[in-house]
Amino acid sequence: MSLVAIGLNHQTAPVELRERVAFADDRLQRALADLRALPGVREVALLSTCNRTELYAVADDDGRALVNWLATHPEDPIGDAGSLQAYLYRHADDEAARHLFRVATGLDSMVLGEPQILGQVKQAWSAARGAGTLGGHLDRLFQHAFVTAKRARTETRIGNSPVSMASMAVRLAQDSFARPEDSVALLVGAGETIELAARHLAAAKVKRLMIANRTYRHAEELAHRHGGTALPLEELHHHLHLADIVLSATASRTPVIRRAHVEAALAARRQRPMLLLDLAVPRDIEPEVGQVRDAYLYSVDDLERAVEDNRRNRREAADAAESIIDLQVAHYARQQATGARSGPIKRLRAHGDAVRADVLDRARQQLASGQPPEAVLEFLAHTLTNRLLHPPTAALREAAASGDAGMLDAVARMLPPEEPTPAVARNDDDAADAAP
Repeated sequence: MSLVAIGLNHQTAPVELRERVAFADDRLQRALADLRALPGVREVALLSTCNRTELYAVADDDGRALVNWLATHPEDPIGDAGSLQAYLYRHADDEAARHLFRVATGLDSMVLGEPQILGQVKQAWSAARGAGTLGGHLDRLFQHAFVTAKRARTETRIGNSPVSMASMAVRLAQDSFARPEDSVALLVGAGETIELAARHLAAAKVKRLMIANRTYRHAEELAHRHGGTALPLEELHHHLHLADIVLSATASRTPVIRRAHVEAALAARRQRPMLLLDLAVPRDIEPEVGQVRDAYLYSVDDLERAVEDNRRNRREAADAAESIIDLQVAHYARQQATGARSGPIKRLRAHGDAVRADVLDRARQQLASGQPPEAVLEFLAHTLTNRLLHPPTAALREAAASGDAGMLDAVARMLPPEEPTPAVARNDDDAADAAP
């Protein structure tokens, strides 16, 4: 039985593949149940974001069943596991722990140190717990990951001036023709990424802000917080021509903005250019939009170039965070090793608890039958001592007979040091006899 981490991310797979193995929140429970039902899988958690899909599991093998499942899950199957292998990474035991710690800390993110990922890791842990697929092993692993991420953000500068994909997208707009203070921005969605984008656009004094979402009430709440206007998602295309900046991040499995919509919007704008930022996986904006003249489309992968400067600036803080991760991985490994060898300790304590309960019950029966308390206390102390000491005493006799010095030394180390034998007091006559 081993801990395994299997997945793909923005470094190993293009967005076209990542969106095919992405899991929306409403699919997690079923996916986790299916994963837990795989042969040899004892515990499992699933982390799915726009930049990664990862499985963390306690399994009897090296995770082959998990890879096969990921390749053939029913929504948009890749085909066979072989076609997915080239894009996957696989870690086991301590290295699997290290990987999760780096992910939670933001060291494996496209935007180095980005803060959203820790919340997403916590959501993955919570979903697995809710689905009943999180056992003691994975629960301890994730708790260590949370502690590691908190230490890294507290003790290094990795969390200073936090940067997210949303803020990098707004920064890209500021450096382009679509400067926020002169632009109308249309946000599609109402999740955390859109919330962050609205906050950054408001701080950049965007000329006008519109927010469209499938649940209109959520769009209203978000628009009210940031001085914008709410739109029902079904009216999105009637207002698309007003937008100089479009930023979309929904959980839709299919595009919500297609090439025909953008072409119609550009015609209504008399070909004034539009900046379209697609931060969703699966993608919200049809890739063919990038072929339309005057439509400047950026996906999450395109933003990789825009965040490279940020990555270099945070490298020193990242190195300090890596040192913390090294310490936390070593601490986790020690705890796991201790837990693996704790079987005899647990058995010894269980034996002691069982003996205590049995002898105490018998003592109570004697008191209830009217026996003198002093006699019952004597019985309790004598019987408890004999029954607790009998198994180790028998083992020690056997060790002494067989010459097992290791066991004898181990027991000697557990005992308190022997009291020195007190000297026998001598009387004056003895002292006189001893004098020269």
